[in-house]
Amino acid sequence: MNLFLIGINHRTASLETRERVWLSEEEMRAALAALKGGLFAEAAIVSTCNRTEIYVTFDEGALSPDLEERTMSTVIGTLRSLKPGAAEDVQPTGFHVLRGCRAASHLFKVASGIDSLAVGDVQVLGQVKTAFEIAEQAGVLGTMLQRLGQCALHAAKRARAETSIMAGAVSVSYAAVELASNVFAGLASKSILLIGAGETGELTARHLLGKGVGSIAVANRTRARAEALVSSLGGSVAEYPVSVQALSAVDIVVSSVAAEEFVLTKSDVRSAMRNRPHRPLVMIDIGVPRNIDPAANGIENVFLYDMDALKLVVEQNRERRLSEIPVVNAIVLEELKAFLTWVGSLQAGPIIAGLREYFEKVRHDEVMKHRNRFNTGDQELLDLVTKRIVNKLLHEPTVRLRNGKGLAPGEKLTLLSAVRGLFGVGGPDSNGRRG
Repeated sequence: MNLFLIGINHRTASLETRERVWLSEEEMRAALAALKGGLFAEAAIVSTCNRTEIYVTFDEGALSPDLEERTMSTVIGTLRSLKPGAAEDVQPTGFHVLRGCRAASHLFKVASGIDSLAVGDVQVLGQVKTAFEIAEQAGVLGTMLQRLGQCALHAAKRARAETSIMAGAVSVSYAAVELASNVFAGLASKSILLIGAGETGELTARHLLGKGVGSIAVANRTRARAEALVSSLGGSVAEYPVSVQALSAVDIVVSSVAAEEFVLTKSDVRSAMRNRPHRPLVMIDIGVPRNIDPAANGIENVFLYDMDALKLVVEQNRERRLSEIPVVNAIVLEELKAFLTWVGSLQAGPIIAGLREYFEKVRHDEVMKHRNRFNTGDQELLDLVTKRIVNKLLHEPTVRLRNGKGLAPGEKLTLLSAVRGLFGVGGPDSNGRRG
C-alpha cells in the first residue's frame, strides 16, 4: 500500500521537541501547500500538543528504494522552513516512520483515543477531523487519504458509541464538572462562585461554563486579578473574604486559594444553608492545604469534594478507560480490514489487466512465430484454442485477485504484491520494485 506516516509524538520525543514542531491551522495549510506537487501525491497533517504526524502517498514515478530517506528529508526540511526559529535544529531521530497498514492502523488508534497521552482523549476525534478537512481544502487530499480519513473517523465514532473509552473525567478539573453534574439534573440555570484565581480553579470554572452554567462570580485576594479573570470569563467580582450572603446566592463553589487556614468554615457554610433551604450546594475544594472545613460535608444538602475525592474519580475513570482498550483494538482491526479490502479492490484492477495483457502478449507472439506452419483454417483454430487456454489458466487467479477468495485483506495485498513482482505488472510496488 502506497502510504507513509512520518511523525513525532509523546512516545518518541520530549514536550520541548513536540512544541517546536507543533503547527497551527495556518501553518498546517502552509506546510500542505509546500508539500503539494513535489514528492507527494497526497498529504494530511495531524498536529496537536502531543503529536505532529504527516500522512502521505506518492505518484508511481516517485517510488524508489530510498523513498523513506527522501520522505524524511522533505518533511524535516518543510518543518524547518516553516518554523526557522524553533525547528531549525530538529533532527530525524525523534521521528517515527510507519508504512502501509501500520500507518493506517496508527491513525485509527489516534482518532479512537487509545494512542493519546490521556487514554480516551475526547478532543482528538475533532482534531483528526479538522486535519483532513484542512487537507481537503488545500487540494492535497486524494482518493487514498480521503478514504483513510473516513475510515479513521468511523472507527473513532464506533469506539465512542460501543465502548466507554471516552467516558468519564480523567483530569481534576473535568472530574469536578462530572461530580457537579451528578448532583444537579442540569447546569444551565446554576451559578458559580470561584474563590481564588489560580490555574486549576480557572480551568474548572471554564469547563463548568462550557457545560452551560448560568453565571459566575470571582473572589480573589487581589481584586485586580479577579477583575482580569472576569473580563476573560464574564460574570462579576465578589468581595474577598467571601461573605455568607455571597455563599448563599450560588449553587457551585470552586475554591483554589493558598491559605494556612480554612477560607470557609463549617459555621460559614451552615449559616449560608439557612438562607437557602432545600437547595443543594456543591463545593469543590482544590486548595492544598484544604480551603473548606471538611466538617461542612455533614451539613444537609452540602456536597463537598476535595482533591482526594476528585483524584479517586479520575483514577476510577482512567482504569475503566484502560479496560476498554482491547475492545477498541478489536474495532480498529475490523475497520482496518475494511480499509485494506477497499485498497485491495483498488489495486486489483490494474494488476489483473496487466496480467492478462502479459499472457496475451506471450500467446500472441508464440502464435505469430509458428502460424506459418499451419494452413489458413488451422491458423484461426490455433488462435481460438490458445486464447481459450489463456482464459482458463487465468480464470482462477483472476477470481482470487479480484475477490480475495478465502484470504484475509492483508493476505490479499501480499498476493497482489507478489503477482506484481513476479510478472512486472500493475506498476511498481511500494518499494519501487517492478519485479
